[in-house]
Amino acid sequence: MATHKTKRKTAPAPGKAAESRSAGVVLRETWDAAMKQLAVAEAELEKQVRSVLDGKGLGGDTGRQLRELGNRLERQRRKLAREIETRVGSLQERVKKESAGVSRMVDEAVRRGLAALNIPSRHEIADLTRKVDALTRKIDGVSSRTARRPLAARTATVSKPPVRSARRTKTAARG
Repeated sequence: MATHKTKRKTAPAPGKAAESRSAGVVLRETWDAAMKQLAVAEAELEKQVRSVLDGKGLGGDTGRQLRELGNRLERQRRKLAREIETRVGSLQERVKKESAGVSRMVDEAVRRGLAALNIPSRHEIADLTRKVDALTRKIDGVSSRTARRPLAARTATVSKPPVRSARRTKTAARG
């Protein structure tokens, strides 16, 4: 049975802009950097502890050295925390920018899809509703005016077709 090797994607060269990297890559790099710093600090602590346990001791000023080690570890922890906060902040800004672009693209795709299916948009429906309301008001105004006029006035305004006189044809005139 053949085995397939999977290739891991590598991070882009340091010279490339951070914006070309995905959010996952940025977070992975931040996590890896934090883990490396932690490993360095742990190795140094382990070295110091082994030295004490082996009986070599740290000399007369063991307490001072341990405090210095603790201070260095605390400084590294703060430094890593600031770096992570900075990277997460820039990542959040990038996500906001890209989500706005994605939102516009989705809105445009939906608009084109509705247009292709000949389905009116909310804006078109609102325009039509406004026009229907205006026509309804006009009709109500006209019907209320005709209802207020007396019946005689309503019938008087209706024009009757003109009465046409009979035309004489040549045969009728001869006869």
